[in-house]
Amino acid sequence: MVEKSGFDNAKAEAFAGKLLEIINGGSLSLMISIGHKTGLFDTLSELQTPSTSEEIARKAHLNERYTREWLGAMVVGGMVHYYPDEKRFFLPSEHAAFTTRAAGIDNIALFSQYISLMGLVEDKIVDCFRNGGGVPYSEYPGFQSLQAEETSRVFDSRLIDQIIPLAGKDAIKNLQNGAVVLDIGCGRGHALNLMAKAFPNSKFVGYDLSEEGIEAGIKESREMNLNNVQLEVRDIYSLADANKFDLITAFDTIHDQAHPTTILSKIYNALKLNGTFLMQDIAASSNTEENIQNPLAPTLYTFSTMHCMTVSLAQDGEGLGTVWGRQMAEQKLKEAGFSGSIDIQQIDGDILNYYYLVKKI
Repeated sequence: MVEKSGFDNAKAEAFAGKLLEIINGGSLSLMISIGHKTGLFDTLSELQTPSTSEEIARKAHLNERYTREWLGAMVVGGMVHYYPDEKRFFLPSEHAAFTTRAAGIDNIALFSQYISLMGLVEDKIVDCFRNGGGVPYSEYPGFQSLQAEETSRVFDSRLIDQIIPLAGKDAIKNLQNGAVVLDIGCGRGHALNLMAKAFPNSKFVGYDLSEEGIEAGIKESREMNLNNVQLEVRDIYSLADANKFDLITAFDTIHDQAHPTTILSKIYNALKLNGTFLMQDIAASSNTEENIQNPLAPTLYTFSTMHCMTVSLAQDGEGLGTVWGRQMAEQKLKEAGFSGSIDIQQIDGDILNYYYLVKKI
């Protein structure tokens, strides 16, 4: 549909106001990230009463001048209440519920760290717009530790009680009796370690390219006194096992791969007959128009451009991106050999992901 020409002043002013809100929001994202990293939100919540910048900085073990300026941003941004007569600041409990580490799975503030991380590669992404290609994973310092922090809050509160049970009663029974489980792109292995602790009769294997991640996972498994976890630095494209695993998991890793269909085919082959594949991936549609009402859609398309899509393209991959969507995911699963029904679920507290469940039949 072609829009008629003509300048509408009211629309123009409304749009300008929206742009200003976006710029203010982007700026506040950096300050929210700082508040999370420094523990200032946690400190404000712990104080429980209106406090001066000196009191807040002292308790947080931070510089008062920087703390005061940060508090100013939080006040004008509507994050923190301010009492000008006494120059005291207060974080309402309703705000603490989404900004503190104690909030667990509801902590939205930690996502703001991705904004500053993506800003580090902005000029490289601009170059890709002009010349094609991609930005490799190695250009994102600290990405894995940030992702581990993000996913751990979900795994710690939901993995054993809500996510794994999605695989069905038979899968749970197998895990209790002694199953063989593989996690694709296991990162720091936290999900595997939690599963290994919950199901001591089963064996858990994790593959990831990151030496740092695997070392962290091994360290955690030792601290948890686990002897049923095997973590390896390994390219998942080298996966050649056949009919070996009862359950294979992939937590937000498939869309990042250069060649997802190849990986999914290897997963299909590696599963035992009637084995289950549990794929956690981004909750979105493959059709742009269906994402307009998705409250996270602007962030998802930004993440895709600035990380997921470009990392794949840097490997001469398909570049599916973060928002490859439900329809494309189902298509890729079928192309890989999964001919049965695809069950797609979501869990409370995790609006970011779908959970795809398919069996090898």
